[in-house]
Amino acid sequence: MKLKTLFIALLLTGSMAAIAQKTYQVQSPDGKLKAVVTVKDQIEYSVTHDGTEVLAPSSISMTLQDGKVLGANPRVIDVLKQSVNTHIVSPLYKKAEVTDHFNEMELKFKGNFSIVFRAYDDGLAYRFKTKMKDEIIVENEEATFNFSEDNYTYAPYVNSKADTFEKQFFNSFEQTYVHQPVTQLNNKRLMFLPFLVELKGGKKLCITEADLEDYPGMFLNNSTTEPSLKSVFAPYPKSTQQGGHNMLQKLVTERENYIAKTNGTRSFPWRALIVSEKDADLANCDMVYRLASPVRLLDTSWIKPGKVAWDWWNDWNLHGVDFRAGINNETYKYYIDFASKNGIEYVILDEGWAVNKQADLMQVIPEINLQEIVNYGKSKNVGIILWAGYWAFHRDMENVVKHFADMGVKGFKVDFMDRDDQEMVNFLYKAAEVCAENKMMLDFHGVFKPTGLQRTFPNVINYEGVAGLEQLKWAPEGYDMVTYDVTIPYIRQVAGPMDYTQGAMRNAVKQNYHSVYSEPMSQGTRCRQLATYIIFESPLNMLCDNPSNYMKEQECTDFIAAVPTVWDETKALDGEVAKYIALARRYGNNWYIGALTNWDKRELTLDLSFLGEGNYKAEIFKDGINADKAACDYKKEVIDIPANRQLTIKMAPGGGYVAKIYK
Repeated sequence: MKLKTLFIALLLTGSMAAIAQKTYQVQSPDGKLKAVVTVKDQIEYSVTHDGTEVLAPSSISMTLQDGKVLGANPRVIDVLKQSVNTHIVSPLYKKAEVTDHFNEMELKFKGNFSIVFRAYDDGLAYRFKTKMKDEIIVENEEATFNFSEDNYTYAPYVNSKADTFEKQFFNSFEQTYVHQPVTQLNNKRLMFLPFLVELKGGKKLCITEADLEDYPGMFLNNSTTEPSLKSVFAPYPKSTQQGGHNMLQKLVTERENYIAKTNGTRSFPWRALIVSEKDADLANCDMVYRLASPVRLLDTSWIKPGKVAWDWWNDWNLHGVDFRAGINNETYKYYIDFASKNGIEYVILDEGWAVNKQADLMQVIPEINLQEIVNYGKSKNVGIILWAGYWAFHRDMENVVKHFADMGVKGFKVDFMDRDDQEMVNFLYKAAEVCAENKMMLDFHGVFKPTGLQRTFPNVINYEGVAGLEQLKWAPEGYDMVTYDVTIPYIRQVAGPMDYTQGAMRNAVKQNYHSVYSEPMSQGTRCRQLATYIIFESPLNMLCDNPSNYMKEQECTDFIAAVPTVWDETKALDGEVAKYIALARRYGNNWYIGALTNWDKRELTLDLSFLGEGNYKAEIFKDGINADKAACDYKKEVIDIPANRQLTIKMAPGGGYVAKIYK
């Protein structure tokens, strides 16, 4: 009798558990990607793609400071589903129109919160939504990424090797990648996004976030011996002090015990999991742009992308002139003359035009007459952009922006933010809004990766958050930028544009490269530098070398000056992470092909069947026969595109290839 009672009790217990645990599914439009959400004592989700496990069951939750945990003992009260297939007009981007096709499931829970899951053919995104009164304080958010196997990853650690996470939150987001399994990653160091995971069958998973507003950015850490990653967020700054680079930064001296204080009714940032069957697809991904909030500007016609003649990388190192080159009006008029002659839209005044260590942009050094420079640029149809340290810009933002806008300055390159806590994220939005009100563009340097702000405020025209060419001014022996160049199109560039600042005319093969601060050189060939203007997405794109060097290399300069910086169409042709990349981009009636390889010489056959019928020619720049010994060696020629549309190209070690195709 007792055994029968026990059996019935166990049966009832199992039945109650089965009833309590519910699953919900959402699939991508093509049916390949499927997310399963399990609701029991917590909320877990898992993802598969055409039979391949992308993510093992992984828990998500949000903890509020009042002790409420959104996701603990959850109860679903409604399920809303919709399918959307539309197009987003996308000026100032790598294509004129973005397809936005997804299936969405919103699970509404008791407790005034919901979670939205959105399945695309190329990935899954989810976000929390709350509907609560007044402000709420978010103590923490749990985002876990569990794997059944110890997958290899491409992981970017923060710069800091400090012994606590709190000290690691201050960093420049421009580290290269380590290629290691999840469990072998250094669990004492934070890693920033985007983050790449290798899956079975050659598939890849890129983890990032989008629509990051009024909330801190997400780091990752592997704190267990299992193949698992978890989210880490910088707590809100409690106190800061001026310091850092030339007193232009705000250093956090103490942090709160929460990550965000925000509106109780809102949508939180998207957590995005991008899945690719072929590596090259990652280089043409639109996930972050799709997930971003729509444009908030009524008029964007005044935002003009283009090229920028840049002074800092080349250390104002002009030669063949009859004046002392440096931070003075004569030098900048020379840069303006060069820009005007070559159809380059802008000249930037980088660090040095304002009095050092004052963090006051109204204090201009006596060698510079800004109004005279702006007026001279205007007479030559060249706009002026000003570099600004973060605190110098932020401390009196409205007055500074209006003052220089009234002077005729076209925008700011703001540098040295080096944080992504809620306070800094909010600064980016405020700066975008204030600059837009004054018709000023923004290039955020010294900043975290893009999360879609460039769609919401298109005057935010570029971001750093990348180990750009500036690193080669001081890179230690063994620093490998060539491999990095063929890695970032699949990881960092998935998030959005990159202020990489290319265009070096001094080029070196592997054994000849060495760091030189005042006369820097690039790693790899001349054609590699040309190809980066097509491969790297950058609506406001620098010419990093000095006018004297460009004028000696007019053939290359002509190509750089003429290549577009925004595009009507982009196609991924071929590629493999850390090995090579080939992209095609169209502007108007012309197609541009760009290709890069790592330190291996490479031959590729590119399928150009998208060109359609007709006869096509191409103006090409290819690595010269001696480019493996003298990196500056290249050959320019005009060729016919084969009738079968199969174009075979060759690249030297560290090389590149470009073609402008026309009918």
